[in-house]
Amino acid sequence: MSNVKPLFIFEMANNHSGSVDHAKKIIDAVKECCVYDEFEYAFKFQYRDLDSFIHKDYKDRMDIKNIKRFTQTRLSEEQFLEIKDYCESKGFISICTPFDEASVDKVVKHGYKYLKIASCSCTDWPLLEKIAQADLPIILSTAGATEKEIKNAVCFFKHRNKNLTLMHCVAEYPTAIENLQLNQIDYLRNLDYYGKKFDDIRIGYSTHESPDNYSSVGIAVGKGATVFEKHVGVATEEISLNAYSADPEQVKNWLKCAHDAFLICGRINERPDRTAKEESDLRALQRGAFAKEAIHKGDLITYDKVYYAIPGSEGQILANDMSKYTEIIAENDISPDKAIMFDDVSYADKREAVEKIYSDVSALLDKAGIALADDVSFELSHHYGLGRFYEIGTTIIECINREYCKKIIVELPNQKNPNHYHIKKEETFQVLYGDIEIELDGVVKECHAGEIITVERGVKHSFSSRNGGIFEEVSSTHYVDDSFYDDEAIMNNKFRKTKVKYYKGKKIND
Repeated sequence: MSNVKPLFIFEMANNHSGSVDHAKKIIDAVKECCVYDEFEYAFKFQYRDLDSFIHKDYKDRMDIKNIKRFTQTRLSEEQFLEIKDYCESKGFISICTPFDEASVDKVVKHGYKYLKIASCSCTDWPLLEKIAQADLPIILSTAGATEKEIKNAVCFFKHRNKNLTLMHCVAEYPTAIENLQLNQIDYLRNLDYYGKKFDDIRIGYSTHESPDNYSSVGIAVGKGATVFEKHVGVATEEISLNAYSADPEQVKNWLKCAHDAFLICGRINERPDRTAKEESDLRALQRGAFAKEAIHKGDLITYDKVYYAIPGSEGQILANDMSKYTEIIAENDISPDKAIMFDDVSYADKREAVEKIYSDVSALLDKAGIALADDVSFELSHHYGLGRFYEIGTTIIECINREYCKKIIVELPNQKNPNHYHIKKEETFQVLYGDIEIELDGVVKECHAGEIITVERGVKHSFSSRNGGIFEEVSSTHYVDDSFYDDEAIMNNKFRKTKVKYYKGKKIND
């Protein structure tokens, strides 16, 4: 929903005081406040079929507040249409709240763009059934409704594929600041509807607080509301505003506060790009990498060969550029205490490649049902570099290495570990899962789960898998300098190993 313009709804209610001219005056005054192009603006009206809405025995009871207010501000169908058309001519979206079934028909007949359900009607099921027949987007206010009532109403409309906006609202006129309950916006956004989430529901805030309270709309923006509703009006010598309706100046301030809040909150569900100023300010505080000792061309630049200090210089490798997943090889000699510059090295960040390998190897282990202890090491052997790992390479998991040694070896589909031999250790393989093809002194053998193969000292061997295979290696003590490959390029590759820790959480550690 982050690409949808925020919608600001100005509730006319009965503030037109039964006068078309005064209603137009309100629209004109509010129009002057709507200066932010990134917002959408709407006016909302209220329809009641008063001849049926008020019981016949109470039609003349002017001692009842709502009957008096509705009766004295009554407009004809033609008058409402005139105001609606005027509203739309000024660029406002038209919205209407029907309070009875007959009014629903008029809302549809008059061509309103949205249909609003008042909080008092949130569980008025005869009315909701009628509203569900209308082909209009629906805005539903929730003041006073229980969680179960909200869930039932939402499911009722979503199961009928209705475009729905859900409004947090407090039906206290005006609402005391301690009763605004803006955390309910989070509550509505995260509500689970009997095991289903409706991620396409917009969440809004219908406000009845004092109209000079501007902080609440900013908080609502920060909590993710994108629809906002406020009662508005224009006072005259004859017409006074109630305690929760905003005059044009208050509307202007309300919109400015919302505008500023959206600027402050910034992007939704994504990280922003750094500004040039932020990048410059950070750069001034980040430590540069300097040679702790003489570094020679061809050396792998590791942590123990550098120290970090400020100020760094343009083009210098920073401490922030160093990690166990970066491979930095000197292409020129670097003297002690000299800055290590990008121009003097080859630099590769291996994290993304390592993460994919880690994920693929972990998935194969899970598929095979092989459990590992936390904190064992995955040693990725990439004989010709990580770029060719899926073709030539293997993953070695060292479980124990004493006088006796145990490892788990993982070959991904179509991966091969090239020809080599050992002088110091003898090893025995047992296939645990999948298929493993082993070549011993030129003789190829296809092996499957359960088969055991012993590789004596000095015997050249290689192994591969067509579909992915895992085997256990049991051997005498393993020594790091005891693998001899036929290909001298492998023997000369000092950087053919990458180690990462295995954790059951399946994410590589930092």
